[in-house]
This record gives sequence, structure tokens and C-alpha cells, in this order.
Amino acid sequence: MKKAGAMDLGSRRLRGAAVLALAAVVLPACTAIRESRGYIVDQTLTSLIQPKIDNQQSVEGTLGRPTFTSQFGTPTWYYVSSITGQRPFNRPRIRDHSVLAVTFDAAGRVVDVQRSGVEQVVFLDPEGDKTPTLGRERGFLEDLFGNIGQVGGAGVGGAPGGGPNGQ
Repeated sequence: MKKAGAMDLGSRRLRGAAVLALAAVVLPACTAIRESRGYIVDQTLTSLIQPKIDNQQSVEGTLGRPTFTSQFGTPTWYYVSSITGQRPFNRPRIRDHSVLAVTFDAAGRVVDVQRSGVEQVVFLDPEGDKTPTLGRERGFLEDLFGNIGQVGGAGVGGAPGGGPNGQ
């Protein structure tokens, strides 16, 4: 009788240890994955950029190269930072997002510094599995056999100018 109680206690301890080991393995897998993308924001450095005082060289020396620059219009440098979090089996979600836009004049001096956050982010919702395009819908067989007789058709029958460029 004493042996049965001792074995029952040992089996309970073994089960308890197995449950704890399983929980120690499974629970960390449920934590969110945090990922930083783009520029790493340093509030002290970004607050040092002053309009009419700094120029492109001083901004690059303070903040580094921008994430991207404007291609048209007023020269603007953009420093984009995004922090996402993702739980297992879910899509990533934006936790924090910031854009620092530094605008320069023609001489390369800072004209304006603007900061924006996640409120300016646009969330796109795709429409179905297909991207709408202009033009007509063609089926597989039409794509496969649609060009038969089209290529080199002008040169058939001995007409002059039968080459691909009409020569």
C-alpha cells in the first residue's frame, strides 16, 4: 500500500514536470516578434535640425543618409521609421511609424522640418485576387494560339518588303 502511494506521488511529479517543460517550450513561441525597419529614430538628433540654420551637409552629418529623397519639386529628404509586431500565424501590425521630412531651398539650406506618424499611413485593401487592368480579357487558348499567322505575315506571298522592318 505504501508503495502504490509513493509511485502515485512520483508519477504526479513527473506529469507536473512534463507540463512545466511543455509550457516553457510552447509559451515563448506565442510572443510577438518585434521588427524595426528603416531609420532608427533618435529624438535628440532629430530635434537638432533647425530651419535656416542647417544645410544638407549638416543634416547628413547629424542624421545620416535619408531613407529616400524627392525626385520632383522641392528637394526633400525623408527619414522613415517603422516598428512592426507580429504574433504567430497573424499578419504584421504597425506598432509605431514616423516620417521626418526635411525640405531644402535651392541653396541647400533647411527650409522646413515636418514630422508625421501612423495617422498618415494609408492601409490598402486589395480587391479580390486579381488586379484590374485596362484592355480585354483573353483566355489561355487565345493567348497560346492568338499570334499564329501574325508574325511575318506581310512577307508571305512574295510581296516586296517581307522583312521584319518592311525591308
